[in-house]
Amino acid sequence: MFELNFLMKMKNVFGEELQSCCTDPMTGFYRDGYCKTDQFDQGRHTVCAIVTEGFLSFSKSRGNDLSTPIPAYQFPGLKPGDQWCLCALRWKEAFDAGFAPQVILEATNEKTLDYVELQDLIKHAYKK
Repeated sequence: MFELNFLMKMKNVFGEELQSCCTDPMTGFYRDGYCKTDQFDQGRHTVCAIVTEGFLSFSKSRGNDLSTPIPAYQFPGLKPGDQWCLCALRWKEAFDAGFAPQVILEATNEKTLDYVELQDLIKHAYKK
């Protein structure tokens, strides 16, 4: 019951119910498919993004290799086209450098707005 209440309190950047980002690969700080966050998530994994080769290379150049699997952390390694809950500040850093991937706004946690302007997210919104 706690898990359900925890999820129900999470909102997306529009103040609506937070949608699932991805379950294949399983994403989220809690590896439950959602970009949820709390006091244990120091990285604020709140941006639901569709990663690109450019972003993956940028992130690796900044010391965070997201392409290499790390089974101990249930991390499969990402490839272009994967959806993943990114750290808000990493997305902002990539945005400032011109490498920000598209975001799925309905699955991006409202806590992202503590670090990123909504209009910047909207400019990078994934369009089906």
